Amino acid sequence: MKPNTIAIIGTQWGDEGKGKVVHFLSRNADYIVRYQGGNNAGHTVVFNGKEHILHLVPSGILENKKCVISNGVVIDPEALYQEVMFLRSQGIKINKENLFISEQAHIILPYHKYLDAIKEKTQRIGTTQKGIGPCYADKYARVGIRVCDYLEEDTFRSLVEKNIEEKYPLISEFISKKALLKQIFEQHKKYSKFIKQFVTNTTNLLIKVINENKKVIFESAQGTLLDVEFGSYPYVTSSHPTVGGISIGTGLPPSYISKVIGVAKAYTTRVGEGPFPTEIKSKLQDILREQGKEYGATTGRPRRCGWFDSIVVKHAIKINGIKELVLTKLDCLRNIHPLKICVAYKYKNKIYYDFPTSRKLQWLVKPIYKTFPGFSEDINSISNYQSLPKNVKNYIEAIEHFCGVKIKMISLGRDRNETIFK
Repeated sequence: MKPNTIAIIGTQWGDEGKGKVVHFLSRNADYIVRYQGGNNAGHTVVFNGKEHILHLVPSGILENKKCVISNGVVIDPEALYQEVMFLRSQGIKINKENLFISEQAHIILPYHKYLDAIKEKTQRIGTTQKGIGPCYADKYARVGIRVCDYLEEDTFRSLVEKNIEEKYPLISEFISKKALLKQIFEQHKKYSKFIKQFVTNTTNLLIKVINENKKVIFESAQGTLLDVEFGSYPYVTSSHPTVGGISIGTGLPPSYISKVIGVAKAYTTRVGEGPFPTEIKSKLQDILREQGKEYGATTGRPRRCGWFDSIVVKHAIKINGIKELVLTKLDCLRNIHPLKICVAYKYKNKIYYDFPTSRKLQWLVKPIYKTFPGFSEDINSISNYQSLPKNVKNYIEAIEHFCGVKIKMISLGRDRNETIFK
């Protein structure tokens, strides 16, 4: 029996519209799984005319699907509590029957956020400073605190005290040791009881439901170009948004992932620092940012905007084994003439068709563009591919040609129903 699973993967620097895609597809799913990242992610979904910004809870919760936060995610207990309380205030049911949290997921504590702030001063990566990177660093340094540790008070206290001895000298400028410990243990008293109701062995749960032929969607946070291994290093996140992250982040064998769908924005954006070959260096960037409402869902920071980069998307297709694409935010290109697609990079008379590993080249390459006529028509209400304006279809088909895979689904607006199939 072939597993009935789909992985939804971002093919750029994140913010591709994965939340809407997962929400759209979740109508036919049973379980939605977040497998990496933390509350540095932000998925904006418009549902019943309301905008919902989700950071940790998978967007399938809006369809009352069963949602899993698996072991590869790092969890800020306070952020999770606030998000669940907010969703409940909006009339969305969340309980131990529809939200499952891995006992092996690692916990973000206040000292991680202070360490993040110090690191950002020197590295200038452009992180959200929510403690994600330092929490993952602790995980791999084998001093991390997992959910199962968090629920055992004596274990938790012992581990915190050991970590404070090592870390406090680095963060003493921010807070006294006494105040820090008080903050940690007061939060623990409140949030450990709250989290406990959702905790289970999510690997066993997922293996069981997949073997029962339940439909499961894996939802990545961030995008391929932010993968710590295959992204624009060091301007990356601290986890694996790529499809390879699913096995590590859930405990599922690779054979349990049956289909991989890539999500690409009809242009390119990135938040924070780092190389961005197709960034638009004119007032057009501001126009595109406003049309696309390109501000970080988590931080509110303005996103940098640029032309569609087929080199970046092809890199993601190759790394993830993507067989089809979803194209989002096409409507945001209205009244921009001409449209451009980057088809190669150039540096010192050498042409590059692959995304370069060298951090020097990533900064210095110049994009080679093909240009296409833009469109002025309002396309939000169009309900089938054939009715799209000619120039819009030409642009879509050019992206397919340069990326080498078919676009099966196209988003024409923020609402879930503003979606057509090709």
